[in-house]
Amino acid sequence: MRIDSKKSKIELLIKQLDLIEHIEQFQSFFSRTHSLYIEGDQELHFKYIKALDKLEFKAPPKVTDFTTIKNHLKKHGVLNFEQVFEIVKVVRYFRYFRNRNIDGLIGEWMAKFEIPEKFTEVEKYFTHDGKFEENLDETLFGLSARIKEHRNNMSGSLKRMMSSSKLAGYLVDTQVHFVNNEDCLLVRGGFNHVLKGAVVGRSSGGFFFVSPDSILKSKEQIRYIEQERETIFYEYAKEFSSKLAELQPFIAFIDKEFTKFDNYQARVLFAQSKNMQLIKSQKDSKIVLSGFIHPALHNAKPINVDFSKNILMITGVNAGGKTMLLKSILASAFMAKYIIPMKLDEHKSHIGSFKTVLSIIDDPQNVKNDISTFAGRMQEFSRIFKETSALVGVDEIELGTDSDEAAALFKVILDDLIKRRQKVVVTTHHKRLAALMADRDDVELMAAIYDEEHRKPTYEFMHGIIGKSYAFETAARYGINAILVDEAKKVYGDNSEKLSLLIERGSQLERELKHKHKLVDDKLEDIKRKEMQLKETREAQLREIEEQKAALKRSYEVAIGEAKAAAKANDSKAIHRAMNKANKKLPQKEEESLKRDVVFNIGDVVKYHSSRGTIISMKGEKEAMIEMDGMKVRVKTKHLKHTQAIKRVPRTDINVNVEKRAGLKCDLHGLRADEACDVLDKFLNDALINGWDEVIVYHGIGTGKLSFAVKNFLKAHPRVQGFSDAPQHLGGFGAKIVSL
Repeated sequence: MRIDSKKSKIELLIKQLDLIEHIEQFQSFFSRTHSLYIEGDQELHFKYIKALDKLEFKAPPKVTDFTTIKNHLKKHGVLNFEQVFEIVKVVRYFRYFRNRNIDGLIGEWMAKFEIPEKFTEVEKYFTHDGKFEENLDETLFGLSARIKEHRNNMSGSLKRMMSSSKLAGYLVDTQVHFVNNEDCLLVRGGFNHVLKGAVVGRSSGGFFFVSPDSILKSKEQIRYIEQERETIFYEYAKEFSSKLAELQPFIAFIDKEFTKFDNYQARVLFAQSKNMQLIKSQKDSKIVLSGFIHPALHNAKPINVDFSKNILMITGVNAGGKTMLLKSILASAFMAKYIIPMKLDEHKSHIGSFKTVLSIIDDPQNVKNDISTFAGRMQEFSRIFKETSALVGVDEIELGTDSDEAAALFKVILDDLIKRRQKVVVTTHHKRLAALMADRDDVELMAAIYDEEHRKPTYEFMHGIIGKSYAFETAARYGINAILVDEAKKVYGDNSEKLSLLIERGSQLERELKHKHKLVDDKLEDIKRKEMQLKETREAQLREIEEQKAALKRSYEVAIGEAKAAAKANDSKAIHRAMNKANKKLPQKEEESLKRDVVFNIGDVVKYHSSRGTIISMKGEKEAMIEMDGMKVRVKTKHLKHTQAIKRVPRTDINVNVEKRAGLKCDLHGLRADEACDVLDKFLNDALINGWDEVIVYHGIGTGKLSFAVKNFLKAHPRVQGFSDAPQHLGGFGAKIVSL
């Protein structure tokens, strides 16, 4: 019961996510029926699938399930030839793979298949298409020859009848028909005056299929011979079944291995046939899709979405693709869970692992059960609270109830689901609900983009904003009278429109401010970390200097001690030997040795005699070009010394001022490309001097020439860190936000 219930839930999910056709196409690649999930270690399964994906191979034959066959053998029953040949097909396919001498993981796997000699004795009796090799049995060969002889006699007898002048007037055609396993002639009514035989059928034209009595004797002989053949075949079937009963462990092994292989090859060949990628779930809950295309869509725009947080709230224009985005996210997680091929950029995508994928998409209203839309939704939500580690998709979360009450209710529900480690995708038109959730760090906002100029959705999405529903524009697009739409706008009122805009803008500014605060905190943390590293480096250098001083002092004391010992010996030769030995240990000599080990690099600040300079180039290790006081001098490195000055740590000043906007924009409308570049160059220079780190440039859309020139100029400017299209309320594609 539980298995059937789980299966029905999966089938319902496949239907809700519009994956029925995709799954049916995938299952057609199986050699025999399997469940979608591969039991066992998914990591190991995926390794075998990727290894098989690198090979070219023919698909395995269609094979029946071995459950009935194994039960017959276990009870010492007799298998028919068709059942025996099912086993033969599997063994022959594995032999085909084994004989290819493949290296790597697949080769190691195929090396495990050792085919017993007893099985070869059974296999040799079957042709490649499953027919029994009668030539291997002398008796069967003789019986087949006798049947052939009788059939030739029957054919000759029928031909003689067809050439008879008496029967010619009754014949409909001059060919032998085979009806109900009988050779017969097609004749008209009244034939019984000239032809004795049995009617075995009627044609659509009202004619009779007649088997003549003259061939009855040959037919009886053939039936007798066929009975002899069946007796011999049954003896062979018993012999084969007896041998296979002794090979039950081998048959169970190849059955189990073929099930795994069939799961692997179906995924590989399906992916190759549709130019799709194989990707599996990762051990986390992050979902990043790059270039994903839902299998139900044709000529669709690829989806790119980063769903790393706990909740993704999708807002925006009606019929703008919100529901399809929700289905795509859930479908990608479902297909990755079962390693079902899909279209996406596998190198840039990442799909987490979820115990369950749940969807609340359809309207649950049911007249028979006397249940409303909202009540049905509440029932579905109550079931979600029983799950853990689930990915949940809710389409039109506010469906069926008052918007203000729903915003408060669903805000609390979503908060609780997050505590239960659920990951939730929501589509909504509730700006209030979106605004209530927008202040959370674990909520990601996405809005469907609307092309206001052409008055249609773009089926693209923008991160971090709350989108408008564009209900009036959508109604007009689908044929509602313009007068009615204008009247609705008046009823809605300017104040409601302004309130919606304020909610959208307020949520956006709040998220921008939190993002910038986070950047500031990260930079401050980075500065503190660098200060600690610098402090630790300085302390280490001081400890090293102290250790070197102590070592020099010890060497000096040893040298002095040896010199004094030599003087006390009062032996001039001994004194000279001791002095030479002492000189080798003098600190001055060691310092010279240390100096020779000093390494100089380009950019080092060095001291040359009494002047300081910077190394700008090196010629090997012995010569360097230094710049000091505006002059370039080539010197020997042995004359250089590193200065003891400590390099200053670069200072990072970070100012966040959300409100200050004046003086940050440059309008290039109406200018030619070269004029615009000059104006833009001066504007950027002034912005850099004034310390601005972000500006906006308006160039408009027009023919696109000015936009193209601005992009190329910004790409080439050395102080431009990056740029992107402005948000819709700041100009959209007709403006650029430039980071300096």
